Amino acid sequence: MDLHLKDKVIIVTGGARGIGKAISKALVEEGAITVIIDKSEETVKTLPDSSQKSHIFKADLTSYNACKDVLNEIVEEFGRVDGLVNNAGFNDGIGLEHGSPEKFIQSLNNNAGHYYYMMHYALPYLKESKGSVVNIGSKTSITGQGNTSGYVAAKGAILSLTREWAVELLPYSIRVNAVIPAEVATPLYDAWLKGFADPQEKLKQVSKKIPLENRLTKPEEIANTVLFLLSDRTSHTTGQWLFVDGGYTHLDRSIS
Repeated sequence: MDLHLKDKVIIVTGGARGIGKAISKALVEEGAITVIIDKSEETVKTLPDSSQKSHIFKADLTSYNACKDVLNEIVEEFGRVDGLVNNAGFNDGIGLEHGSPEKFIQSLNNNAGHYYYMMHYALPYLKESKGSVVNIGSKTSITGQGNTSGYVAAKGAILSLTREWAVELLPYSIRVNAVIPAEVATPLYDAWLKGFADPQEKLKQVSKKIPLENRLTKPEEIANTVLFLLSDRTSHTTGQWLFVDGGYTHLDRSIS
């Protein structure tokens, strides 16, 4: 199916690693003008050969001024913005008992602030293109996890903002949706597994709880859904939360 994304200017925050990297690669394969924003030049070096067609901009997204500046750079080079994937973020483990108010506020900014900043500064261009926006959420905002108040609060805010922006932007025909992963086979997830005494046993325990095929979700499976939502093939879909998680969040994980 042609997703009609060829030559569309699509921004992907955190687009050089993990889920973001898979999204960037898929966009390149569809012929989109893929604009990656990442804070680390070292991370950008991990991009596959096919994503060298991407355009890399370095920015610290925790700063709203940096978000404004990088949007100006992108528009100066490409003249427009047709889509935005808000993806950057990380589970920083800022809990309640062992966290602090200062670290909690910092976590909110690190994981949700730039979703607002990027939307705010991209909005004039999205209005011109009647663009599409996809926010990457997390199952933790639905299920909880424990010892990660900041990240979970941020991801919950992102889901609420998805609905809020979908309503506010109706007059401009801008669609806003969210994709919610659960357990995804990324290098970051692999690093988390290595923190256990027996990583393979831990992987088996996690996989058993994923109803569909008892396996982790592939980053490419997240990317495929994101691209579908960016495309005009979903031209009457907005304000939705799509779970790409093998049934982890809503199906009974005790199914045998």
